[in-house]
Amino acid sequence: AVSRPPPPIPLRHSRINSPPRGVLATSGAVRRLRLFALLLCLPPAPLRAADAAPTPPNFIVVVADDLGWTDAAFAGSRYYETPNLDALAARGMRFTSFYASPAGAPTRAAMFSGQYGPRTGVLLSGARAENQKLTPPESRHSLPPGSITLASVLRDAGYATGHIGRWELGRDNENHPSAHGFSEAVVTSDRHTGFETQPPTQIPEGAYLADFITDRAVEFIASHAQKPFLLHIAHFAVHAPLEAKPALVSRFEKKPPMGGHRDATYAAMIASLDDSVGRIVAALSEHGLTERTILVFTSDNGGAGGYTDPENASRRTGVTDNSPLRGGKGMLYEGGIRVPFLIHWQGTTQPASRTSQPAMHADLFPTLCEIASARPPANHELDGVSLVPVLRDPSAHLGRDAIYWHYPGYLETTGRPGWSTTPAGAIRAGNFKLIEFFEDGRLELYNLAEDLGERNNLVRSLPEKTSELQQKLAAWRRA
Repeated sequence: AVSRPPPPIPLRHSRINSPPRGVLATSGAVRRLRLFALLLCLPPAPLRAADAAPTPPNFIVVVADDLGWTDAAFAGSRYYETPNLDALAARGMRFTSFYASPAGAPTRAAMFSGQYGPRTGVLLSGARAENQKLTPPESRHSLPPGSITLASVLRDAGYATGHIGRWELGRDNENHPSAHGFSEAVVTSDRHTGFETQPPTQIPEGAYLADFITDRAVEFIASHAQKPFLLHIAHFAVHAPLEAKPALVSRFEKKPPMGGHRDATYAAMIASLDDSVGRIVAALSEHGLTERTILVFTSDNGGAGGYTDPENASRRTGVTDNSPLRGGKGMLYEGGIRVPFLIHWQGTTQPASRTSQPAMHADLFPTLCEIASARPPANHELDGVSLVPVLRDPSAHLGRDAIYWHYPGYLETTGRPGWSTTPAGAIRAGNFKLIEFFEDGRLELYNLAEDLGERNNLVRSLPEKTSELQQKLAAWRRA
């Protein structure tokens, strides 16, 4: 800000633009004094554009539900069609080792808190009580009231904050996203058709959920184009029940299955999800926001597929296949926790770049706060780290010691009887990953650089590495 200058010092003669009567010449000192007085009377010069503070960027975070690591053409699928996601990958950066929880609620809590589940208390998703050998610890199903969240920090920094779609962390007033930093929030129920919203809103007859969420997102972008915003777009797609637009289903029914990707309805749901991303990108372009909006796309856990058929060990079950990864949603194998992650930051992320640096959803909190120059309270401990160094240079390292998982409960397998996981924990440090199963103490060690499919258990051949990682995992739990 430029303060208004003090009034000019009064001169003996008020008519400073002409010499006093009878004076034909003026000394240099007097001329300088008159010039100084004249300058004091001028209005202050406006700030130049270069002197003004730059406008903070917008953030759009699009989260799919149950989309697997290979469930897109850019990730290798030859059956699913994702032209808009492919274009986003071509313009931005892809993280090939990005991790989630094996289930959605702990992932979403980590993303908004920047913390691991043992800090927030959101550890588990629900499961049947029968046939459990261990009693799972008590787990929250929502963030604690008054929690510091990514949305609340950015809101306090002057951002408009919006949530549209699935929340999975409570729908009552105390746990609604509007109680956790979102100034505008519409939560949708878990149906792709015939859904409801909280608070109740007008829903067009026959609306498809992915389209409804996108319509609201486009409206939010248009109404906040002049102010920095955070927009969280949380799709229910491609979560069961499988419901898709008939015309899209018909299109994929004409395609032959490719490499374990074969379900036409699931493919049609992915196509609607991809259309949503395309409409978001178009809305940003229409309002001239592309250059100052950071767009993120990810999934809350691995795809619901790749499970071993209990009657035929060589057969895989589920709606999709996460190969070459092992397992799927609900498991601590890579198929359950390694997920897609794309980010486009114009002028910073290099087009078609990728990084293999391990990262996770808790990293979004410190990353977006750093970019926005927004500081969370000093007493809010973060488990995530900022990804900005890697966004600027794909070859950079984050300096992280390890990534940890703690899932001390049971999770049912989608589409077949039995557990996808029993209580377990895991650690990835460098290229090595250790899984510890709590029922019987079983350990599994894999070198992901050499064995991405986690087929060769190295516990016996590498006892020192096994012991090292098991001790680190136990120390992390205690801490």
